Amino acid sequence: MELTQGVRFDTLPLSPEILSALSRRGIEMSTPVQAGCIEPMLLWQDVIAKAPTGTGKTFAYGIPIIEHIDIEDESVQAVILAPTRELAMQITDELRFLSAAKGGVRSVCLYGGQPINRQIEALKRRPQIVVATPGRLSDHMKRRTVRVETAQTVVLDEADRMLDMGFIHDVTRLLDKMNKRRNLGLFSATISREVMDIAWVYQRDAVEITVREDELNKPDIRQFRMEVAYDGKAAAIAKIIRETGFERAMVFCNTKGSTERITKFLQMEGIEALCIHGDIPQKRREQTMDLFRRGELKVLVSTDVAARGIDVDDVDIVFNSDIPDENQEYIHRIGRTGRAKKQGVAVSLIGDYPSRLRIEDIAKKTTNEILPVRFGADGALEAE
Repeated sequence: MELTQGVRFDTLPLSPEILSALSRRGIEMSTPVQAGCIEPMLLWQDVIAKAPTGTGKTFAYGIPIIEHIDIEDESVQAVILAPTRELAMQITDELRFLSAAKGGVRSVCLYGGQPINRQIEALKRRPQIVVATPGRLSDHMKRRTVRVETAQTVVLDEADRMLDMGFIHDVTRLLDKMNKRRNLGLFSATISREVMDIAWVYQRDAVEITVREDELNKPDIRQFRMEVAYDGKAAAIAKIIRETGFERAMVFCNTKGSTERITKFLQMEGIEALCIHGDIPQKRREQTMDLFRRGELKVLVSTDVAARGIDVDDVDIVFNSDIPDENQEYIHRIGRTGRAKKQGVAVSLIGDYPSRLRIEDIAKKTTNEILPVRFGADGALEAE
């Protein structure tokens, strides 16, 4: 089933508590993926949903999960697997927002990089919903600090990414343990061979939902590329931020060293900037991301570790300081802007000939128009 539009939430068979929670956030209309998935999952059907990044997949499975929770039952009733700790944390935040209206629904988030003893204490509070990265959930199961065989609903969010990252054996072992499930949801931006293999083995008569990236749901992002000296990228970023007055920006780099260099330059220019990458302690990364989500940090500089983990509706501009090696990573990066029906801007900085070839290939393969721009005499951006 291919969908291009949503429906009013009050036309779906939802509880007054969930409708009230959505209303408090000013949400009346569902996205297409929510319109396609909520009712089948409420009926305990398996679902495989292909939808672009930023189209509301968390509510598509989160709402049915919350509606199904038996508050009197203290066993694990739902398990959601995510490829990164950042995405797992974001999912947990959204579920807690939905469940607050019902009361008595407890969630826990399990991921690597956080002291396991703290998570063990949280598990002692008998959560009904477990959100986890596959590796850390496997660790807890080996320690027998969590039992998930009682789960009735299992969801793989960003299934393609999770399986591409080498989690396929962890995922299949976990699914084999959770053999009492009543439904399995696979949510993915692309349906890879590995995702299809999981669907074939573990799903039965799944409802297939496809949300086309057409003009109704495709993010509105103006995309540009700018030729700069290789060592002039940070200066170009600072200048664009100043000239445009953008309040919130993300800068993506391919290496940890590049994130550090860009961040230090922006700070020297008086621009509030912090970076996250794999060598930064998890607690500091979480603090930085929290500052960015709350709007207290102007620029977040990152490697691709955060490309799928941050769900912020009002990122004004995304910079590709380095051009990504994979076309799909380009889509995930620029997808941090142009959300919630707002227009976004993405600028890719070209510092050498290989980067120029890469951006031309990305434009061709992803059918995106990436326009060349430069600084005009007055310092403003103008078309070449």
